[in-house]
Amino acid sequence: MITASVAATLLGFSGLSALPVPAQNALTVAPAASPIRLAFVEHAAFFSLEAKTPALIDPQVFVAVAAAPEVPKGLQGIAHIAGVRNAVMVDDSERPVLSGTGKSLGFTLGRWFANGTERIAMHFTHLVPNGRYSLFENHFDTMPVTFTPLDGAGTANGFLAAKDGAADVTVVAPSVLTHENAVLAVYPSDGIEHGQSRGEIGIVAHHQLIARIP
Repeated sequence: MITASVAATLLGFSGLSALPVPAQNALTVAPAASPIRLAFVEHAAFFSLEAKTPALIDPQVFVAVAAAPEVPKGLQGIAHIAGVRNAVMVDDSERPVLSGTGKSLGFTLGRWFANGTERIAMHFTHLVPNGRYSLFENHFDTMPVTFTPLDGAGTANGFLAAKDGAADVTVVAPSVLTHENAVLAVYPSDGIEHGQSRGEIGIVAHHQLIARIP
């Protein structure tokens, strides 16, 4: 029988006992006997989850793409001119952010998407020796529960365990995780990383570890 354990560091806090809210992404609502702390997530991530889009896409900002057609009524009913399309979180971070009319907003996608990202450092032990794994994010606020790659794109959420079953992994998630999420380690028994998909569950992909955010 294979046993497994996981420890994670979220925003510099050891373990999964607390989910701190970065100061720049926090709001204090007053008056109140006890201040209420709200954790903000990227609107693009929220929208993509609600709309069940195949990729994390921002309905309200755009990037230049010469071949993009004019769209009179796009996502959220927003029109955009020919030559721009909606930005997605896997776009080059140095690309300028544009409005639907093609006007530059004066900053890059790296600046636009940076506020809601979260760096997650994990230490695993007793995994399948030399096993290939993929990390996913559970979304318990959807029915049924949905899953997205922990990195948002399915390109940087995989890793190989060492021959002793240990692994140290760091992934940048595209939004701040909350109690509505969990980090899930999926073992693909076919040895293949399936990108945005976990793979066929119980056949070639198997959930081995899960840690829900407090």
